[in-house]
Amino acid sequence: MLLAADVGGTKTLVGLFRPGAPRPAGVATRVYATTEFSNLVDIIRIFLDEHGTPDISAFAAGVAGPVTGRVARLTNVDMVVDADVVSAAIGRRPASLVNDLAAMAHGVPVLGPDELHPLQTSTEMPARGSRAIVAAGTGLGESVLHDVDGRLVPAASEGGHADFAARTPRELELVSWLAKVHGRVEVERVLSGSGIANLFRFTHHSDLAEMPCEAIPASMPEDDLPAAVSEAALAGRCPRCVEALDMFVAAYGAEAGNLALRSLATGGVYVGGGIAPKILPAMTGGRFMQAFVDKAPMDDLVRRVPVSVILNQDVVLIGAAVFAASLAGGSR
Repeated sequence: MLLAADVGGTKTLVGLFRPGAPRPAGVATRVYATTEFSNLVDIIRIFLDEHGTPDISAFAAGVAGPVTGRVARLTNVDMVVDADVVSAAIGRRPASLVNDLAAMAHGVPVLGPDELHPLQTSTEMPARGSRAIVAAGTGLGESVLHDVDGRLVPAASEGGHADFAARTPRELELVSWLAKVHGRVEVERVLSGSGIANLFRFTHHSDLAEMPCEAIPASMPEDDLPAAVSEAALAGRCPRCVEALDMFVAAYGAEAGNLALRSLATGGVYVGGGIAPKILPAMTGGRFMQAFVDKAPMDDLVRRVPVSVILNQDVVLIGAAVFAASLAGGSR
């Protein structure tokens, strides 16, 4: 059996997979709250005990943070993951870690049409070509699948912590406000769950308690605020929530277009993460793609790049299983 994990800032998915090409077959999956554990090994031991301690041939995990050598440190949670420690816990089997967006990149090529929602299709681009992934959730992740002689090779990045680029007078106001609150304004300050909360406060001019919202009570817990803002905006219950979500979607499209240009992603751009599928009506409303293609003098190029929202929320876990299969086969 293959063991795979998606270690995120909010939740950790662990799964057993039966080897298979090109996509391992899922056998069992379990979700754990990341913050309830101090290390990944404890989660893995609980999972394996629950499933009869199966014989594991290889393990791989996508981790929401940079991977240095055999160790990963989560960006938004105080947890360190060591591949050698995990290997020892599963009987000295091959074990490896990759950034979660790199794991997502391993999973993208094996997704089926029903696991993707197209935002822009193209018959003009060649079938081959590099692909790019941008994914907003607890944080913002970015990755590129480089086309190397027809083979897609994932590359990790920490693009979510790059500087946010304002494009409009309103976004310049946003950057000025965020800079006063947070200092440096990274992309993740806008494109993430907490980014939606930041946009909410910006469009409402203050904290919720000082500037009440027409749709959201002042007692709303911080963790629930992004979803509440999105729901209020999609239902049209508050014009300031509508503006917040509109600004989020436009900034998301602009950043996806930037990544398409930086990576020359003629093979397509994939929008992952937990937020996009939940706000699909806003993602398909036009603002995302308008900002994506507003790249003169390169607008003709990006208009021909296929763009899709990833609907399968287990894509990081699937990608980790694909990577684990390569470890078991000795190809890495």
